[in-house]
Amino acid sequence: MGGHDAFSLGGRTALVTGSVRGLGLEMARGLAGAGARVLINGRDRATVGATVRALRDDGLDASAAVFDVTDRAAAREAVSGLGDIDVLVNNVGQRDRRGLYDMTPDALAHMLDVHLTSAYALSRTVAEGLAARRTPGRIINVSSVMGQLGRTGDIAYATVKAGLDGLTRALAADLGPSGTTVNSVAPGTFATEVNAGLADDPEWGRWLKTRTALGRWGRPAEIAGIVVFLAGDTASFITGQTIAVDGGMTTTF
Repeated sequence: MGGHDAFSLGGRTALVTGSVRGLGLEMARGLAGAGARVLINGRDRATVGATVRALRDDGLDASAAVFDVTDRAAAREAVSGLGDIDVLVNNVGQRDRRGLYDMTPDALAHMLDVHLTSAYALSRTVAEGLAARRTPGRIINVSSVMGQLGRTGDIAYATVKAGLDGLTRALAADLGPSGTTVNSVAPGTFATEVNAGLADDPEWGRWLKTRTALGRWGRPAEIAGIVVFLAGDTASFITGQTIAVDGGMTTTF
């Protein structure tokens, strides 16, 4: 196998949580473009359905996976009915920008549930399916550069993303004997819908010119390549790693 065929995901099924918009959608689009059948996840059936139709209109193989990742029983039941899953991308996330004295312990616990506990539960369910089939798979956690950095007034996000990187390493150790790899992708500043206000702010643009090596916002489509790579055969000896896709934010002083 050589050339572009080395990155083919034909015959594989990939579940991408939180994939109706933003980086999740771009990851799903990239995986489908490489030949995978992608399962689009969200809580709203109509929104998921619209995203699936849009991908199918582009000639991509997409199906709906409607469930809330924080509803453990519903998520497990939904995943069991989706057929064999080869690639899991734990992308669901939430922002709650508050500092120490505004972020309550209960609010932090909720963020941990959304980002970390749900990723663990889904990874466990998918790993059980892979073990039953005696098939190695790929688990990709979507972390953040904030897992390696700290920022005033944003305590929860840094905490949960650091935890997700730790989970990545622990799962990689546990699942290594089966051949399943587990890695994290850590995005930097991407101009998604969520960041639209900041992306239009000239002050942020000036800050990025000095804070990142490339001096700009990331384009959402630029996240797809690393996910396609980690999901395929060419990344079979890479596991337990956190790979920053950040335009050089974490390496520029």
